[in-house]
Amino acid sequence: MITISPFKALRPDAQFAKQVASRPYDVLNSKEAKIEAQGNPSSFLHITKSEIDLPDSIDIHSQEVYEKAKENLHAFISRNILFLESKPCYYIYRLIMNGKSQIGLVCGSSVDDYEKDLIKKHEFTRPEKELDRINHITTTGAQTGNVFLAYKNVDEIDQVIHSWINEKNPQYDFLADDQIQHSIWIVNTDAIIEKITELFKTKVPCTYIADGHHRAASAAKVRASLGDSATKESDYFLTTLFPSNQLYIMDYNRVVKDLGGLSEKDFLEKLNTHFFIEKSHTAYRPEKLHYFGLYLNHQWYKLIAKENTYTNDPIGVLDVTILQNNILDPLLNIKDQRTDKRIDFVGGIRGLEELEKRVDSGDMVLAISLFPVSIQQLFDIADTGNVMPPKSTWFEPKLRDGLLTHLIS
Repeated sequence: MITISPFKALRPDAQFAKQVASRPYDVLNSKEAKIEAQGNPSSFLHITKSEIDLPDSIDIHSQEVYEKAKENLHAFISRNILFLESKPCYYIYRLIMNGKSQIGLVCGSSVDDYEKDLIKKHEFTRPEKELDRINHITTTGAQTGNVFLAYKNVDEIDQVIHSWINEKNPQYDFLADDQIQHSIWIVNTDAIIEKITELFKTKVPCTYIADGHHRAASAAKVRASLGDSATKESDYFLTTLFPSNQLYIMDYNRVVKDLGGLSEKDFLEKLNTHFFIEKSHTAYRPEKLHYFGLYLNHQWYKLIAKENTYTNDPIGVLDVTILQNNILDPLLNIKDQRTDKRIDFVGGIRGLEELEKRVDSGDMVLAISLFPVSIQQLFDIADTGNVMPPKSTWFEPKLRDGLLTHLIS
């Protein structure tokens, strides 16, 4: 069963909440973050993407960047932009996108649970991304990025959470620039805190990482590195737990730098082995499993995986697996998506236009659009101990950084 804990959040005064709240560090590159934070000295991007306050030539993984994050975090506290909660609390975080509501519980999740696989994973992590978060957490003493966890919904938990938000006023309630509404309630009554803790301990056998594998892995490695100096707070990491019946998974698409030595003609001919191919007059978003979009040389193609070119086990049936086994590995010589620098990932929220942009700019040569993984597929894979190819799922809406930070030292 799952162990969760209330915590003292480092959070903004209500008047600063909208200015502080920033998109997650890993959905923006440095240039985009600098533009987004321009003219807003209270943006949490000054902490999560602190290279924006340093020369453009800086190595974003240099220690100087992490020290700048620490300096900026302390500056936010000294300017009274952020303050520490007076007692450990739970927090309820509601997001509304396109009229659809999604409500989660913000809490500390147990590092021990993570290491015992009670917090289930479905992806391997990339070493350089882990190291980045390890250095950021170690230097700042703070977990600034939230790990998005799912659990199979429990009626009693739903009732407690919905009763609280129906009876109380939110501490934060604002509409972000992307038209997503963010509302946060503070659960500070001891009896309700104890009830929530007990419900998860007795009713929720496990949770699933929906988004944030690198943040979770890094929190565990930081705790291990602290040894005897580990604190009670470092035994937990910042998470928001959402019931599975509220989650929405979007497509997570790929762009590739080159054709692995093949000509365009040879590449398309080789695709015929495993796919039916037809040209599309418009940008193609797959409408069901085993359909793919391909953008190459200003032309969209619709690909349909041929029967008997994939297996029907929980991993083999995934479109990201079909992509790896039938295109990336044999044709483009991309063996490991986690480490190969020739491939990049584009979340579905950016639209097919972003895929076209990356290719048309010359930055990439081809783009592939995929049909989204279902939440049941994610559960099935995690429950069987299997692992998806990296970057298989993109969840929307995203939690904002900066509203609730967990200090470990």
